[in-house]
Amino acid sequence: MTALDVRDLRRSYGDVTALADLSLSVADGELFGFLGPNGAGKTTTIKILTGQLTPDGGTAEVAGADPVEHPLDVRERIGILPEQESPPSFLTPREYFQFVGDVRDLDESRVAEATETWADRLGFAEKLDTLSTDLSRGQQQKVMITQAFLHDPGLVFIDEPLVNLDPIVQERFKAFLTDYTEAGNTVFLSTHDIDVAEDLCTRVGVLSGGELVATRRPSDLDEGESLLDLFLEDVDAAAMEA
Repeated sequence: MTALDVRDLRRSYGDVTALADLSLSVADGELFGFLGPNGAGKTTTIKILTGQLTPDGGTAEVAGADPVEHPLDVRERIGILPEQESPPSFLTPREYFQFVGDVRDLDESRVAEATETWADRLGFAEKLDTLSTDLSRGQQQKVMITQAFLHDPGLVFIDEPLVNLDPIVQERFKAFLTDYTEAGNTVFLSTHDIDVAEDLCTRVGVLSGGELVATRRPSDLDEGESLLDLFLEDVDAAAMEA
């Protein structure tokens, strides 16, 4: 089964082309890495697929729904972990999760259980009743991770998930993502950390100049090959053809 399917997606900002006929598919159970240099179109792609931005052309199906025609249906079915967004400063993490649960029409007991599970997993149980404005960037990141998975979605979009996390929590979260996808769920992971992609992802796509220039499986790398070297080759080749 396909978690998301994109065909000929296009988006420009004035004279600047952000996406040029992007096509890709991600199957259920994949931990798909989305790689590319700054300005390649990664954030634009995620915003379109999560119903936050309208493309100029092309089609997309995400979790069985069209993010342009039915953005609310898509957002009900997915989780989103943005790169820089923070929890509301005037709410505690517990209050924020209750708010997210209300918006998603989740049972209070389910929200409470998920809150305790994630607070224990990521190590911020003692901060559940602290105003978010008083949390460190790392603690705020933990809160945003929790809200993305609070409703146990089958597909999650993640942008630079390990920023601000200490090494112990990074390893815990990476282990969770592996278990999560092995259970049949799907992760669409945008990152600049090639080592994380090589270590974690089942498949990666390389975006350059708004075009998908390569897809690779880290497990297929030959001895002595690194994903970083191949990524640089892919981007350089795309730049020469542009």
